[in-house]
Amino acid sequence: MPLSEHEQKLLEQLEKQLHEDDPKFANSMGSDPGRSWSTRHVVIGVLGALAGVFLLLVGVTLQSIFVGVLGFIVMGGGVYFATMRSSSSAAKGTKTGTGKAGKQRSSFMSSLEERWDERRRGEP
Repeated sequence: MPLSEHEQKLLEQLEKQLHEDDPKFANSMGSDPGRSWSTRHVVIGVLGALAGVFLLLVGVTLQSIFVGVLGFIVMGGGVYFATMRSSSSAAKGTKTGTGKAGKQRSSFMSSLEERWDERRRGEP
């Protein structure tokens, strides 16, 4: 079942707060909202890896060490480029707007505390 818009906004705010409070833990969990997989990077990286494999095979058939090593380097670079994550404009916006984020976070936290208190009062 998909999340509602309100729930998605709350989840995004919680993720941003986690990245502000404990960036080391957030990065280890791999849920950085400012960095995402780029289809363009994957396609170019795969093409580069295939070109590297081709060069490697050409180097083996020609018995040329230089062409084989060049093919291996190109192949490794293609794999690296394919697995690289690109940063989006969202990451730039959160880095520049730290003053507003603090105010939003405090109001967000206070609203969560109020909701928690309301739930606690409603329970027997």
